[in-house]
Amino acid sequence: MLYEFTKTAITKLPETTFGSQAITERTDLQRLLKQHIEVIATDTLIIAEEFSEWGDSKRRIDLLGLDRDANLVVIELKRTEDGGHMELQAIRYAAMVSTMTFSKAVEVYSLYLIANGSVDNAESTIRAFLDWDAANEDKFAQDVRIMLVSAEFSKEITTSVLWLNEHDLDIRCVRLRPYALDSRVLLDVQQIIPLPEADSYTVQLKKKAEESRQSRRFEPDFSKYDLTVGGITVANLTKRALTHETVRAALSKGVSLEQIAALMPPNKWISVNGEVDAEEFREKAANLQAKLGGRYDLRRYFCEDGELFHASGRTYALSNQWSVNTISIVDQLIALMPSGTATYSKASE
Repeated sequence: MLYEFTKTAITKLPETTFGSQAITERTDLQRLLKQHIEVIATDTLIIAEEFSEWGDSKRRIDLLGLDRDANLVVIELKRTEDGGHMELQAIRYAAMVSTMTFSKAVEVYSLYLIANGSVDNAESTIRAFLDWDAANEDKFAQDVRIMLVSAEFSKEITTSVLWLNEHDLDIRCVRLRPYALDSRVLLDVQQIIPLPEADSYTVQLKKKAEESRQSRRFEPDFSKYDLTVGGITVANLTKRALTHETVRAALSKGVSLEQIAALMPPNKWISVNGEVDAEEFREKAANLQAKLGGRYDLRRYFCEDGELFHASGRTYALSNQWSVNTISIVDQLIALMPSGTATYSKASE
């Protein structure tokens, strides 16, 4: 809320709408914000307006900018009271411009300058803004940020944006709320996602999360497991061996191969016609078309005699590629068995 403060009173200002004040989205909001972009986005250079260099000319980015880190900034404006579906629209635009090069940005900005009556040199202006001595395609547009600007945002938009930001997108919501004071319109400008005071903290969290993901990606997990079935424990199993032994246990407890196969993700479980041995299985499996395309790499499956499973006139081979994230399949297999039949735990060091 905005209040007028005088020596005699504190008076609440009436909230209004852009529509009732005859303020249009393009000719008023967009025109003025591109001239005063610092109102909603500091350290941003606008390089295009109504940008549309793809097949569908109806799809246009309201304002396209650059930040000091040479990232593109897609700015979408709405004067509506809920923001419509602007987050979906902006994501589509961000994807479309994500491949823009430095030289293309110079070309686009040059046209923008000409359209606005400026004689500035596009490339030198961009390089000065970025503090670059020379063009650097490798560092240009490594990311695309999104800025949504509206009189208000629906719960659907804010929920979506918060979730997308948690998954490494950079989307900001800036609310422009108009108030009436006599014949004037005052504008309350607030960044509501992320909150300004949490902005730097959010960046640090994202950086830490990315470092953690990178660490997990390159540090293999060699955990071993003990599987107990009917009171008998098989110790020090790798993840792949644990999964294979759990399948064997499930079959011994009456779970069908069809039930087991239904739990498996694509390419984790293959089968051929006939109850065959390892040699014949390899011959037949070599001709199978993988569900995700191409041929199966049989080195990635338990294909030796004693490892294959047979049922209902078919022979099955289980994948030997299992990670911490996919080991949850073991829990689902155990759930198919009678309660208390099987348990597993990490083996002691």
